[in-house]
Amino acid sequence: MKFIAKTLALLSIAGLSLFIPTIASSADVTVDMLNKLEGETMVFSPKIVKVEVGDTVFWKSVDKGHNVSFMMKGGVPEGVEKFTSKISADAEYTFTIPGIYAYICVPHKSMGMIGFVIVGNDLSNLESIKSVKYIGKSKKIAESLIAQLN
Repeated sequence: MKFIAKTLALLSIAGLSLFIPTIASSADVTVDMLNKLEGETMVFSPKIVKVEVGDTVFWKSVDKGHNVSFMMKGGVPEGVEKFTSKISADAEYTFTIPGIYAYICVPHKSMGMIGFVIVGNDLSNLESIKSVKYIGKSKKIAESLIAQLN
């Protein structure tokens, strides 16, 4: 870990930066719940993941005080049941219904801690996702992320 920190510091001093993707695509995916990342605070990394039906997303509680909660009012495909993890705990969810899932960290939703899972490359509920009432900093971040979904 110290090696990575020193390498990042040296790259920063040299005026170089690393590209950390906003979108990840894979069979099973891990999303980190973080206090800070590249000048942002209270973030999921990556913010958007693409998986197939039957794949699992793992949320890792790298920093304490975070959780994952699906935005149930228009933020998930029809038929999805409520999902909220415990605070400061790793979580996982296996996706069985295609579509876009919007999720937040409950304690930090107004600070912009929001993410999306796209299942089966199905964007059929995109209009519903756009109509979700995002609050605080999440409004601006949601707009930016939704633009990347198209």
